[in-house]
Amino acid sequence: MIESLPKDKKIVLFDGVCNLCNNFIDQIIKRDKKNVFVFASLQSDIGIAIRKHLQLDTSTMDSVILYEPGIAYYKKSTAALHIMSEFGGAWKLVKGFLFLPKFIRDAGYDLVGKYRYKLFGKKETCRMPTPEERAKFLD
Repeated sequence: MIESLPKDKKIVLFDGVCNLCNNFIDQIIKRDKKNVFVFASLQSDIGIAIRKHLQLDTSTMDSVILYEPGIAYYKKSTAALHIMSEFGGAWKLVKGFLFLPKFIRDAGYDLVGKYRYKLFGKKETCRMPTPEERAKFLD
């Protein structure tokens, strides 16, 4: 399964039932003019396989993960900042936040993560891509 992943795309793993996470995916799709990203939910078979491949705990990981096959992977605030910097224009400036210590960035990320279901809600099932989005989602 891992061998069949696209090598020329950046893979975004996200919590498929989280409204905040789904809104973030909508924003990525809207701003991904260069067609850089593909997506999979953390709960999907491919999401679980990627996390196992990266040797990440599949029972507790609920963070956004950016995986660049054969290059690197990023979690939490680091992943979000790398993703947003790909949007181009002024968005490239968000990469400047990578100079902040990771523990500070991730503390803020974790605080939002802790309350995201209360603040933004939760879906009963994982996101279903529209027909137009289907090609951007891994099975």
